[in-house]
Amino acid sequence: MPRFSIIVPSHGVAARLSQALDSVLGQSSGDLQLIPVCDASDSPAAAVAAGYAERDSRVTPVHSPPSAGLSGARNAGIRAATGAYVLFLDGDDLLLPGALTALDARLTEIAGVDVLYVEHERAPWWEGEPTNPAQPLFAGAPKGAFAPADLPELTGVQLPAWSAVYRRDFLTEHELAFPDSHFTDLGWGGLTTLAAGRIAVLRRVVVRHRLRRQGSRLNLPGPHQHDLLDQVDLVLTRAAERALPGERIRPLFEQLFTQVLKTASRPERLPSGHRAFFRRATRLYRTHRPAGFRAPGGSLGVQHRLLATGAYSAFRALRGANRIAANTAESLPRTRVLRTRLRYARELRRPLDDNLAVYCAYWGRGYACNPAAIHAKARELAPHIRSVFLVEADQAHAMPEDVEYAVIGSRRYWEVLARAKYLINNANFAEGIVKRPGSVHLQTQHGTPLKTMGVDQSPYPVVAARSGSFTRLLGRVDRWDFNLSANRHSTQMWERAYPGSWEALEYGYPRNDVYCTATAEDVARVRRELGVPEGATAVLYAPTHRDHHTGFEPGLDLEAFCEAAGEDVVVLLRAHYFYDRGAAKSSGRISRVIDVTAHRSSEDVCLAADALVTDYSSIMFDYANLDRPIVVYADDWDVYRETRGVYFDLMAEPPGPVARTPEELAAVFADGSYAGEEATALRTAFRERFCEFDDGLAAERVVRRVLLGEPPEAIPPVIPLPERVPAPAAATLVRS
Repeated sequence: MPRFSIIVPSHGVAARLSQALDSVLGQSSGDLQLIPVCDASDSPAAAVAAGYAERDSRVTPVHSPPSAGLSGARNAGIRAATGAYVLFLDGDDLLLPGALTALDARLTEIAGVDVLYVEHERAPWWEGEPTNPAQPLFAGAPKGAFAPADLPELTGVQLPAWSAVYRRDFLTEHELAFPDSHFTDLGWGGLTTLAAGRIAVLRRVVVRHRLRRQGSRLNLPGPHQHDLLDQVDLVLTRAAERALPGERIRPLFEQLFTQVLKTASRPERLPSGHRAFFRRATRLYRTHRPAGFRAPGGSLGVQHRLLATGAYSAFRALRGANRIAANTAESLPRTRVLRTRLRYARELRRPLDDNLAVYCAYWGRGYACNPAAIHAKARELAPHIRSVFLVEADQAHAMPEDVEYAVIGSRRYWEVLARAKYLINNANFAEGIVKRPGSVHLQTQHGTPLKTMGVDQSPYPVVAARSGSFTRLLGRVDRWDFNLSANRHSTQMWERAYPGSWEALEYGYPRNDVYCTATAEDVARVRRELGVPEGATAVLYAPTHRDHHTGFEPGLDLEAFCEAAGEDVVVLLRAHYFYDRGAAKSSGRISRVIDVTAHRSSEDVCLAADALVTDYSSIMFDYANLDRPIVVYADDWDVYRETRGVYFDLMAEPPGPVARTPEELAAVFADGSYAGEEATALRTAFRERFCEFDDGLAAERVVRRVLLGEPPEAIPPVIPLPERVPAPAAATLVRS
């Protein structure tokens, strides 16, 4: 029998589930059973849980239908539990290091308690200081185990289920289960405390509860708010059945009705039925009010008395004025643009142009990436929509002649941004751009995330310092209506990194369409344009940006690599787009290094290459669509992982051979292992995971859904990976 069974419901949190599971499996005390509870066997969370179960026998996934809700998921976990003690952990929260060791020590010290209450911290995981709401509740608790009557203020209803540890035999003996309710924690906390004979506390933070940016689901408006009264009635009825003394019931009553009054004082949570909620709360108040109960002082006491007398109109009048003032203040526009960009403000008063789309790529660096691919397809499928590309002044000369553009900061720039219905970007529009009602913002992204992105960068000081305010970042995310994804991994990571109300479009990346549509003639043409010698093996070297470096550092002696790798090898050097140029220093010899950093299209460069060498750049995910050899040059993986943070261990799941030194890198080319059977097997597994939706039809899917408004069921389905035919490599053509 394991010491602990940890139950982790996962509905709606697949993106963060791996972090929760890692926090459990990484505990110094390993005597545990981990039970992820997933919606269905084919859900994204189930795939994550299944992967953990394959690697660790302590993981026991179970399934509970979404209709059963959080309570059903937790109850399914309890039925599967075999441990002596049961813990609960939300799928987007963390069990802190050393937690199980501390729990084990405390439970050994106070053997036989039914419930051990623990501290937790509420942490805004993008910005802000964590709080410890349980700490004051434990202030007067005895040092050892005690009866609930010894500390009646500790009722359980003020603590979430994951802020306690429960003896499993106690739960079984009393047939305790989570009530079927949105407010299931409230009912569970009250019922378990009422049933417990001996309890104790641990004055240590065990769980980090990461507040969701969207807020608690319990605060959303809707008829589910009436469930709160069901739980209040359930707990107080059970307390009456046990004939508990008034000393125990009075704190429980007060804490429960504090929750009721919080909801009653927020009429926006009950857009309909607010009066009915208040009247039923009054009946419950009168029914369950214990003898000798005295209302608290201050404004809360006034609310108690108004509820007790059923004075609905007076209650609304008391709270209504303040709420109206607050809502009015919140509705006032705060954007600096409305104050400082008078022209933009004037244009915002004009109607939206339903046939105008604005595109931008890499903060105005030119006509490139997903926005350019969508722009090209829109001219074919939606010619009635006028398209304007935004570009910095120093890049305007490189725009294609047939593409209409506006220079960033110009009068025309502000005009089109104010009036366009469709705004499409692979980064973010400027801080002050207003999300107008009826406008549609599409975030296309520009890579698959290996390194941490968005608010996930906050734990890494070097990156966070350069990222600016995460609060402002999330304000820009709030403008998104759609967010593009090339694979399920990206979908989950974007959900973590950029939390918002946008809809994920798992359509693939439009810029990668060319990898399925380009011909042999296209490949030959690009190689000629780049100056690749006929018959040469072109190796694309594309290192990523290092946040801890101040400029571009090639990381390799590329001329020496060419000499050691083979006489027919040339290198196409493409530095990260943060750098204007990335040429290596010349040795005076005839160079076999071709600097393609400034070339407009990374897709063309990939088509020209027979193989890719990269470190941790997301270009590997795009290049994998070509099913050509990839070699990872990881000379500083440990440093990169610690300074930037990564979403998965690339060394454990690489797309091909991994080289740690220049000599190892040259050797895999010299002996041909870069394209051998083992390399092919690694690339195949990598493609199955990360080339999921890139089938050559991504741009069409985006245009049909976003610009033409076609329903999801009318969008072309994704072509299965085995049926796709990647563009041929030049080396293949030579051999043929």
